[in-house]
Amino acid sequence: VQLQASGGGLVQAGGSLRLSCAASGRTFSNNGMGWFRQAPGKEREVVAAINWNGGSKYYADSVKGRFTISRDNAKSTVYLQMNNLKPEDTAVYYCAAAQGSTWSSISRPYTVWGQGTLVTVSS
Repeated sequence: VQLQASGGGLVQAGGSLRLSCAASGRTFSNNGMGWFRQAPGKEREVVAAINWNGGSKYYADSVKGRFTISRDNAKSTVYLQMNNLKPEDTAVYYCAAAQGSTWSSISRPYTVWGQGTLVTVSS
């Protein structure tokens, strides 16, 4: 059972990136999913989360209006579209699958984690 995050890279402030999180080994179509990030010297924080069918979403205040989480259960993939990126968005981004079908804004319910993808935003 794996979650593979990809799509990170180096981008200038104001630019965009789309992160993908692909599941293998099993499907997570019935699970809530989340994107988290951890910047150097800081604690991991939730960025966005989505329930099992995409009907309910959560965004951290710092990314509202700039980031969009979505999922394609047929492809077992969750996406994070990041627009108008800022230097403070620089972090390693992780995707995770929750144990239940709903999203959570804390990390405890998330039991399967991807390996992380680095996003660097230059000023």
